[in-house]
Amino acid sequence: MSTIRTVCVYCGSGPGTDAAFIEAARDLGKIMGREGVGLVYGGGSKGLMGAVANSVLDNGGHVTGIIPEFLQNREQTLRRAQEVIITPDMHVRKQTMFDRADAFVALPGGIGTLEELVEQLTWAQLGRHKKPILILNIKSFWDPLCALLDHMRRLDFIRLELGVTLLVANSPAEVLPKLRAAAALVSEQEKQGKPETVERM
Repeated sequence: MSTIRTVCVYCGSGPGTDAAFIEAARDLGKIMGREGVGLVYGGGSKGLMGAVANSVLDNGGHVTGIIPEFLQNREQTLRRAQEVIITPDMHVRKQTMFDRADAFVALPGGIGTLEELVEQLTWAQLGRHKKPILILNIKSFWDPLCALLDHMRRLDFIRLELGVTLLVANSPAEVLPKLRAAAALVSEQEKQGKPETVERM
């Protein structure tokens, strides 16, 4: 069985229009900080990204921010994080986030958040890793994506034998228990997958 020591959180660099999104980000950060689960994320200080990272830090947790050089000013790098990794491009950023994380969680966000989530699902479908992937479905934010995935399954474009599981949590309190339960079914070796996940795809 594998363990959850760090979680990569994908989320918006903006706050969105519903205060419930920021509240959920802060609550998740609080839980992670208090339970000693490190945060790996995109390195920004604004929006949901900043909310979850600052909450982890405020509750005694460890934060690793990973941000490409060209985004430092736009997303305002969170300098109070214990570790800030500046990458030359997005590809190295995503590889580093993958390497540092035991699981992936997507909060509400935009195109970048969606792209990162779907990429992890793709890699899992292709057998590149078995790390848990979860969406935090605050205020039914991810319902349209879930409906689309169901539509793809009904049309046999996502087949059962591909073994892709997208976990769904409706509250921050559900996140770590669901991730731990999923991780317990996979060995550390299986979880890590192939080291060239990003470079070769």
